[in-house]
Amino acid sequence: MRERGVVFGFGAHSGIDDTAELLGMVEQADRDGLDVFSLSDHPYIGERLDAYAALGFALGRTQRIAGFANVTNLPTRPAPMLARTVTSLSALSGGRVVLGMGAGGLWDRIADMGVPRLSPEEAVNAFEEAIVLVKKLSGGGPPVTVEGRHYQVNQIDPAPVAAPAVWTGSVGRKSLAATGRVADGWIPGHAADWRSDRYRASRPVIDDAAVAVGRDPRDVRTVFNFPGRITDRPLIATRDRNGRWVGGSVDQWVEELTGAVLEHGASGFMLFSPSGGTPDAGSLTRWAREIAPAVREAIAVTGAASRP
Repeated sequence: MRERGVVFGFGAHSGIDDTAELLGMVEQADRDGLDVFSLSDHPYIGERLDAYAALGFALGRTQRIAGFANVTNLPTRPAPMLARTVTSLSALSGGRVVLGMGAGGLWDRIADMGVPRLSPEEAVNAFEEAIVLVKKLSGGGPPVTVEGRHYQVNQIDPAPVAAPAVWTGSVGRKSLAATGRVADGWIPGHAADWRSDRYRASRPVIDDAAVAVGRDPRDVRTVFNFPGRITDRPLIATRDRNGRWVGGSVDQWVEELTGAVLEHGASGFMLFSPSGGTPDAGSLTRWAREIAPAVREAIAVTGAASRP
């Protein structure tokens, strides 16, 4: 996956009955040059594939595309074992893994899995502690001992594999600040985009927290989950009365996304269907073959024109 360039991908809900369709879409996206695919992680839903089992299987059938859980249900996946999972996937795939992290949102269902319920503050503390621990257990080096509030490990050897980039789905101020301190990317919640009040209120929290610990805020990229429909003809209005993107023609998509990168610092886009689910195969093909290349070209041309 592109280390610093703008990334284009798609999101899917990995139902057991949709396995063949999912694998076909990932393989086609890989051939068409998309950068990343994501799977939701809801282990309490019996009709869903396990996110990490599905990621490993899909990565084994592809060559270039990266995968991640959008976002990992951390309370059900203890950080030391999660570190082993993602570094193993990275080693097997040649580094094609992103670690999507969340503090846990649906606590009633999470608790149904036998996981102790955490308060919102405890969940955020565990979330930040987990990100730090995963990074400590990656990249080789001496054995790691950590006596944290939520995680304790004693003389555990780190995997000799670089830590994957960590993108979070933070929403609250405390988890946003944690993202600024220790993560590498942020996916705004509720499919909020660069024109939303949520984005305008949230991104400064990340930036301020990053600066407070000596980080460059630009090291925390923003990747947007972006639902919408791709139409054959231009729409009169590409956003609804509440300002949310509804879609448009290929040219309208290209104009909107190019502006998001150049004017708002967007680092990536994950296509979802208008309802927030898996995009249909036709839309995914147009996204990969028409929209993503055109946006990349527009960014490259504008960047070249701006250089002395």
